[in-house]
Amino acid sequence: MNLPAPGIIWNSLPTPALLIDGEDKVDEVNPAAELFLNLSAKSLRGQTIGERLAISAPLEEIFSRVRKNRASLFVNDVEVTTGEKAPVQCNLQAAPVGEEPDRVLLLIEPRELADRLGRASLVKSAARSAIGMAEMLAHEIKNPLAGIAGAAQLLSMNLSGEDLELTDLIVDETRRIVKLLEQVEQFGNVRAPEKKPVNIHDVLDRARKSAGVGFGAHMTITEEYDPSLPPTLGDADQLTQVFLNLLKNAAEASEGAGKIKIRTFYEHSLRLRRADGSGQPLPLQVEIIDDGPGIPHEIANEIFEPFVSGRENGTGLGLALVSKIISDHDGWVSLDSVPGRTRFRISLPVAPKEA
Repeated sequence: MNLPAPGIIWNSLPTPALLIDGEDKVDEVNPAAELFLNLSAKSLRGQTIGERLAISAPLEEIFSRVRKNRASLFVNDVEVTTGEKAPVQCNLQAAPVGEEPDRVLLLIEPRELADRLGRASLVKSAARSAIGMAEMLAHEIKNPLAGIAGAAQLLSMNLSGEDLELTDLIVDETRRIVKLLEQVEQFGNVRAPEKKPVNIHDVLDRARKSAGVGFGAHMTITEEYDPSLPPTLGDADQLTQVFLNLLKNAAEASEGAGKIKIRTFYEHSLRLRRADGSGQPLPLQVEIIDDGPGIPHEIANEIFEPFVSGRENGTGLGLALVSKIISDHDGWVSLDSVPGRTRFRISLPVAPKEA
């Protein structure tokens, strides 16, 4: 049996890996690590790992124990970042390298994607229950609210001054609650997508033009499209709604005139595995990037769940609707946010040729 050369194995490793020398400097980096860290091997070689990366673990102590005991060491739940992107929750594994006493192999296993995949089905199930309950409550609450508003308007006919202000407040707040309930009902009424081959750039252009003359008129919107992308299988109207919601979210996040970038590209590596063991590649990537203040770290992991919002007056339904529609399209939505740069990425399958 012919074994592959060590270099081929190193370059094919799907897990980010770094070789550390006796002075705790980076000796070599595999392609997966370059992609994950968004840094080239050339820029990392010869640097101590702490110079380029922020890792919430005592690396010097870890490397020292691995060298001393000549045994692997596992460290779970560690945050890793280059300082230019949001911290990613990872597991680390440090191991000695063959007969070389000082060299250490460091494997970085990102947990973010696996954790979100694990939560996705739970969130989807919880969302269905929340939607059903919300629809029932919305229907039951709207009728008495109409009665309260009507009674307040009748009372206001014979009032003046501060008493009139109070009845006006009752009417205004009642209307605001009714409007929120109508949004809840709309969220629950999203039909199943009617999937057909769709050119994703046609959908994006439609959403961009609508945003440019409306809520996004104060923003500078630029595109960086890959014109060679094949069509996806989806519902053009629902996908337009997804991108409108993301563009609106980006526009509202900016305190003044800001910038939004829409980017598309093809990536082979992402594959969604379902609970039944089947899998599907999601190579079509769409990114909506803004330069706003970012999403608070404490809610970033729950931002796609119903009624979670980073804005004071937000309903928490816009991004939940995005997640629901993309899930119905067998796709994936993810978030990467730091102050000054927030990126939503939509990953979609390619339309089969027979479609």
